[in-house]
Amino acid sequence: MSKLISHDRPQEDSPSAVDGHKNTSSVAERPHADVEMMRVLKTAPLHMASDPSNGVITFWKHDPLHDVVRPMADHVVMTFPGEPVRFERRDGKAHANGMTRPGTVTVIPAGSTSRWDIYQPLSVLQLYIPQTTLNRVAEEAGTSLPGDLVERTAHPDAITSRLLMSAADVLEGCAALDGLFRHQLTDLLATRLLAAHSGSPATFRPIMGGCRRRCWGAPSNVCVRTVMRTYRSLR
Repeated sequence: MSKLISHDRPQEDSPSAVDGHKNTSSVAERPHADVEMMRVLKTAPLHMASDPSNGVITFWKHDPLHDVVRPMADHVVMTFPGEPVRFERRDGKAHANGMTRPGTVTVIPAGSTSRWDIYQPLSVLQLYIPQTTLNRVAEEAGTSLPGDLVERTAHPDAITSRLLMSAADVLEGCAALDGLFRHQLTDLLATRLLAAHSGSPATFRPIMGGCRRRCWGAPSNVCVRTVMRTYRSLR
């Protein structure tokens, strides 16, 4: 992970890339993200689509939160479809506060831990992704193994947010087509994380016809539209 950045009081609307404390416990000792989130949010997700070998997508509506999120075995990336909600995140001297907003993402790398205070009920879409998925995607793309993910807090990233929001269309489905789409969507999100939220951003070689490897340098959401249009045409 990148260096811990200490903020006495960052501005509410500025993106935060403050690293949480990284726990040294082994991956085998840490709970998976879905288990830890159920503990800390004190509820179950409204919808959940699981592919344990690749990733888990969940949608939550939870009450205000005042607790420590313990180190998890998986990376967590989340986005916020609802109204802005005030939050604070603390780890030692590091302090981030602001508002959750549509079009922003929060990234919690595996093994990190922080105190969270969320002051109103919150709707949130989350993806739990194992390190093995990031390694596989990097290897398939012909790039070096990824650096550690950078912890983000309500960080502006419309591309990642739209990709994750598109998962809401398939959270209730269990058909083989839904599973294939979720697998492809998880790979797209993994590629985006490596390109935009890694301490050593991966560089992907352009491959003709490869949506996953073509779009991350562009500001548009053409890949999201293409994937969703193809998926809907097949349902």
